[in-house]
Amino acid sequence: MRRLLAAFFSLAIAGAPKVFGDEQSTSPYATAADFAKYAMKLREQAMLKVEPQVLIPTSSRPAVQRYPWKMNIVTTVFWVGEEAGGNNPVPNYKSSWDLNWTTNYGGTDSPDASARRNYIPIAFVPRQNPFYVALPYNDVTHGQFKPEAPLVIPWFKQSYTGPGQSVCRNRWIAIRKGNRLCYAQWEDCGPFRTDHFQYVFGNERPKPNLNHGAGLDVSPAVRDYLGLAPTDVTDWQFVEVRDVPAGPWRSYGDNNHFVIARRQSEQRVAAGGSGAAKK
Repeated sequence: MRRLLAAFFSLAIAGAPKVFGDEQSTSPYATAADFAKYAMKLREQAMLKVEPQVLIPTSSRPAVQRYPWKMNIVTTVFWVGEEAGGNNPVPNYKSSWDLNWTTNYGGTDSPDASARRNYIPIAFVPRQNPFYVALPYNDVTHGQFKPEAPLVIPWFKQSYTGPGQSVCRNRWIAIRKGNRLCYAQWEDCGPFRTDHFQYVFGNERPKPNLNHGAGLDVSPAVRDYLGLAPTDVTDWQFVEVRDVPAGPWRSYGDNNHFVIARRQSEQRVAAGGSGAAKK
């Protein structure tokens, strides 16, 4: 970025008429102060064109109200590696977007209180964010986007990376229970449905199902943070990465934007130190 700004200043100086001690100049910049103002304007324009690699919040602040809250949504608990049974007809060894979900997560995310500590399993450190949810919509089918996906997903254009690459996976949401607020990433589709975009992105209510019309599945970590019962009622909304405050949801996971940003920062520091040592 410094090199970019230096280039802008160089261009400004090279292209500007002489203003210092040149009596023949017709420059509109009559004084050094006027030229300095011009240079500062170029600097501001350059800074506006430079986009940071990673957007992360520098302080805790309320989420921008870009997306509406979904109120009073029946919420159930599910987990990576869950077996089929009862009102869960499909095992969760894999997710809608990851055929090897349990393996990539690091194991079964047991919901048993005796098998957990500090929101993660005692037996292993998860390789993905333990704060995860499922919503009843999948934007991809048979390796292609569904026809309605570009029309109903608000961030589709900004998040598009290629044909059939989900723009919903890893998206952040906020979940609220009473005065407690938790944040998690969208990692699977359900409960029961994968086609209800009218609810997920619109104003419809969840459809009736075996779990009292549940419209949100949450992980054991989310359950524990909010103090939820196996079947409960919460509010939720989509949030941008930059609006996710500090909390345990930023600590783990190869899919976690904050973990990725932290690793990138550490790599840059290490590379800088290595370069300095060679000198």
